[in-house]
Amino acid sequence: MLTFSALVAGSFSLGSMAAPLIDPLALSALRFLLAGALVGAVAFATKGIPRSTWAAPWRYIVLGGLLATYFVLMFEGLKTAEPVSTSAVFTLTPALAAGFGWLTLRQRLTPRMAPALAIGAIGALWVIFRADLQRLLGFQIGRGEVIFFFGCIAHALYAPLVRKFNRGEPAVVFTFGMLIAGWAILTLAGLPAILSTDWPALPGIVWITLLYIAIFASAATFVLLQFASLHLPAAKVMAYTYLVPSWVILWEIALGRSAPPALILGGVALSILALLMLLKDEG
Repeated sequence: MLTFSALVAGSFSLGSMAAPLIDPLALSALRFLLAGALVGAVAFATKGIPRSTWAAPWRYIVLGGLLATYFVLMFEGLKTAEPVSTSAVFTLTPALAAGFGWLTLRQRLTPRMAPALAIGAIGALWVIFRADLQRLLGFQIGRGEVIFFFGCIAHALYAPLVRKFNRGEPAVVFTFGMLIAGWAILTLAGLPAILSTDWPALPGIVWITLLYIAIFASAATFVLLQFASLHLPAAKVMAYTYLVPSWVILWEIALGRSAPPALILGGVALSILALLMLLKDEG
């Protein structure tokens, strides 16, 4: 999950550069296709894909639909929201995942997890409202952040459902099924956008972003998330997202963009504190 958080962070920084240049449905459909081809090749070369994998295919449709929703809304949100504030919205998913974990699996919060999630949420709000009390009191939140929040709800529900729906399939095989279903959903929903996109004329940053999110922020992170979801409670799986804003700041600096104001770093610090509390509880 540490690797997961670092790889996911890159999609925020690169995604903010590519989002205004291509329709989110078209980008996400190709992303799922490339990631599915890569994961499928790995699955065939290693564990194989037994016929039993396709039992109850509705499982993959539900999971693929949830992640497809998350990615489309992420890129739609990144059209207007800053990468750091968008990644801060992402850190609200552990609290959401804890609620969905209870609803779907009756997973309960421990005495340490509840305050840790609260601290992490406060840290996220600190960044989202840019450490401005007036913005918080007036609930002045950007349109992009609101759009992405609904995507995060879908992502948070995905984590506990992976454990609920898995019937013993290896993570890479289960991921392949989900990616195929997600690609089919996105292709059907985004066919007009796919056909109307002038693919050869797209700027280089779009293709760089596409390759990154397909290989590193999709294929790799999906397998990592599947594996972690089978071994950790949903809230703790998503708790590692608290590191994403910190990684995004490093990505932004590496890409030659300015770091956020120092005051906002206080919210990032609270997110890291929340993660450390949850990690300690793991022991």
